[in-house]
Amino acid sequence: MAKIKLDNLLKSYGDVEILHGVNGEINDGEFVVIVGPSGCGKSTLLRMIAGLETVTAGEVFIGDKMVNTLEPADRDIAMVFQNYALYPHMTVYDNMAYGLKIRGIPKDQIKRRVEEAADILEIREYLARKPRALSGGQRQRVAMGRAIVREPSVFLFDEPLSNLDAKLRVQMRLEIRKLQKRLGVTSIFVTHDQVEAMTLGDRLMVLNDGYVEQFGTPIELYERPASIFVAGFIGSPAMNFLSVKAQSNETLLLENGTTIMGGSGGGDMTMGVRPEHLVADDAGPIEVKVMMQEQLGANTLIHGVLEGAGSEMVVSLPGTQTIAEGAVVRFSAPPEALHFFDQNSGQRIG
Repeated sequence: MAKIKLDNLLKSYGDVEILHGVNGEINDGEFVVIVGPSGCGKSTLLRMIAGLETVTAGEVFIGDKMVNTLEPADRDIAMVFQNYALYPHMTVYDNMAYGLKIRGIPKDQIKRRVEEAADILEIREYLARKPRALSGGQRQRVAMGRAIVREPSVFLFDEPLSNLDAKLRVQMRLEIRKLQKRLGVTSIFVTHDQVEAMTLGDRLMVLNDGYVEQFGTPIELYERPASIFVAGFIGSPAMNFLSVKAQSNETLLLENGTTIMGGSGGGDMTMGVRPEHLVADDAGPIEVKVMMQEQLGANTLIHGVLEGAGSEMVVSLPGTQTIAEGAVVRFSAPPEALHFFDQNSGQRIG
């Protein structure tokens, strides 16, 4: 096991800068998820840690060793890729054992490690099969088994669940979390799926255009997002944003002229409120004209616009509810559920 330190990492391709001064420390045994939209630099950062991409500037430490100049094989890491990367002509056993064989590990140790990993992943019965005889979930287990037998200090996962169907993704992410807890190995997991990130990570590093927007626990990011980007990216359905003007320390003026309680700071701001924090209230100040609804069973999503302004709104109501399209429904939200951001910088206020 080992801790990881990223010290002012920069990555450029010619004149194009991809990562801009990434900093962060990952504790020994911690599970950290790097999350962000496609093209934000997640996989590039992971590949720099693995040694598959060169570092333009800054330093990567694994344990107490600076590893910028070390080859991937010398970094004591194991990586699980999106596309499984299994040898089609080899059995599951040989796929898992191959890396140990080329390192000269004795056969009895290889057998022990492969069988132990197969038991952990519940794939012992598939050891004699070839990858073409396995399902996608089984192939991903084999790929993880190949990483486990290495007994590395660090696991690196590069969107390993992207090729699986929705139900299997849920099952596999739970299996990965249980596996990481059981083995206690420092792990970094890359994904663009914020639900996957929230359920897997001890902490999340949110990337946007190569910058770290926020690095914290899932609950910290949900309850106190540092920027409009984090607020809109973390949480499903996404947070609602409205333009507001502070009238006093206690009241705000919405873009449609309605006054609500919950002042913060002064001047023009962007107010955020999560769909699940809006409560139906006949005297509520937030009027939403219903355009469409989604019946999800456990809850109902109301899609509409702020009456008199046109800003799109989503409201999550408990249970199955039916509201006529075109109806105007009033909602309120407790002041502590409101988030405020600077309209220019997008950074959190207060």
